[in-house]
Amino acid sequence: MGVEAGAQAARARALAVLRIRSRALAVALLPAAFAVVLLAGPSTGHLVGPGWHAARWVLTPLAVLVLIAAAVIALVVARARPAVTPTVPIAEEQAPDLYRLVRDLADRLDVPAPSAIALTPDCDSWLEDRTHQAHGPPPAESREDDGLNGLHGGSAHGHHRRTPAAPVLVIGSPFLWWMRVGELRAVLAPVVAGTGPSAHPDIAQARRFVRGLDAAVAVASTRGRCPGSRAVCAGIGWVARLLLRSCRDHATEMERGVASAAAERAQAVDYGLRIVAQEQVGLAYAGWDRLLTRVALPAWRMGRWPSRLDAGVVAALTELSRRDRLAEGFASRLGERPACDLLEEPGLIDEATSLLAARLFHGGPAEAGPDWSPVDWQAYPEEVVDRKWRTDAARLHRVLDALGVRRTTRDTSPETDGPTLARVLDHLSTPDTPEPLNTHEASEPLNTHATPDPLNTHEASEPLNTHATPEPLDSHEASEPLNRHEVPRIRELHETPRPLEPHETPGSGEAHETPRPLEPHETPGSGEAHDAPRTPEPHETPDPPATQEAPAAQESPAPEPPPTPQQPKPPAACR
Repeated sequence: MGVEAGAQAARARALAVLRIRSRALAVALLPAAFAVVLLAGPSTGHLVGPGWHAARWVLTPLAVLVLIAAAVIALVVARARPAVTPTVPIAEEQAPDLYRLVRDLADRLDVPAPSAIALTPDCDSWLEDRTHQAHGPPPAESREDDGLNGLHGGSAHGHHRRTPAAPVLVIGSPFLWWMRVGELRAVLAPVVAGTGPSAHPDIAQARRFVRGLDAAVAVASTRGRCPGSRAVCAGIGWVARLLLRSCRDHATEMERGVASAAAERAQAVDYGLRIVAQEQVGLAYAGWDRLLTRVALPAWRMGRWPSRLDAGVVAALTELSRRDRLAEGFASRLGERPACDLLEEPGLIDEATSLLAARLFHGGPAEAGPDWSPVDWQAYPEEVVDRKWRTDAARLHRVLDALGVRRTTRDTSPETDGPTLARVLDHLSTPDTPEPLNTHEASEPLNTHATPDPLNTHEASEPLNTHATPEPLDSHEASEPLNRHEVPRIRELHETPRPLEPHETPGSGEAHETPRPLEPHETPGSGEAHDAPRTPEPHETPDPPATQEAPAAQESPAPEPPPTPQQPKPPAACR
């Protein structure tokens, strides 16, 4: 193990995890120790009496039960199968150049080489410990295991299970297809460097203990058991969760220490190229996510799975790099050797990875069948895109039928058997019938042009609507339209071109203000002849339309002087 600070911290945390395991074992053995002391006391002449005798009868069965429970829990933790990520194993015969690259990288980093290489349909890479006995392959797969252990040349049986084995290197398939050989080596350097701390005995035992506890919790959570076994599993799960909570923080810090030590050791190998390769990691992640959600998912829902997902993401990212002017560096790197050339048969491995991606991300079957068949990119537009469009068109036709839209002869053509989009397009392109409200709104500008100021016209129309309520005075004035229409003309005779000063007698300028109604006891005098047109009597007070039309009369060109109006006859009520 190296002298990196992260490695030392990881080892310290691993020892803390192992101390928790030792404490749990001591607690399980404590009742048995007390029982042994109580049983050995009478032979030496000590611990004699009825009380000690009763204690021996109570504590001895309890110690036996605790030992049995501890043995069962330890057996479950030791034999439980830890979770393993589904991957596509790569034998050395299938990728000798890739194994050689990883072996050379491990030699440069001075760490043990991984025991095997596997691919996963994800944009990530990591080391996975598969040394548990439950992960041993069946005899039928012995030939494939020879390839998995090809880095060390070991066999798949017997001896390699008793000796510590290095973890398996899991590589994301999008990295292997999109990156160049140098970029892949730079990205894998920190991952491969993690085999050094992983080979330390303390860290290996601590990891094995934590994975065993996690597997025991999974076993205890399995449903479909009898009531007796459920009670036993509940107790095992409670103890396993208690131990996991106790060592959770130490295990987390241990893994951080291992990652820190691996990153520090990998700085000596392709550090500058690794910084540049991180850009390709982000680009590959974005392209892979978009390919799965926009292209692969519709095919999966139809019972088809694209058989060349990795090749598809490379084609999409290559086209993007060529179209984008800012990606000239990305386009120039396409002339280098791609990492997928390290495989002997990249097409078969891409197909296996695509099938695994469909099973992981969509829940499809693990093997191809009549209802779960592969589709090539050349047949994808006809078998997936066209089918999806026709399915959506049929759904839209059902919606139009529910809405009561009538069918026409143009909805379906004799050349096609299924529904088309002609009916939907006709329904969406039909203009709506204009509402009556729009007709009235369109006729309003014609009325506004007849007046000098549209604002005054609008203001004059509002009081008319407000005074439409039946009132006695308004009803009487409505019968004499002559007086109401002649008020602006009479007022124009007394208007002057200049504004009135405050000391002058208010004349026509009062037309802009709200007219003051005369009191019932007041009578217009001779000096108020110019006020005569302003309805001297209370019942002749001009309504708001006449008052608001006066500014419009001032802004309009000066009309010809009208004939002298006659004095309006006062109503009978004022006589």
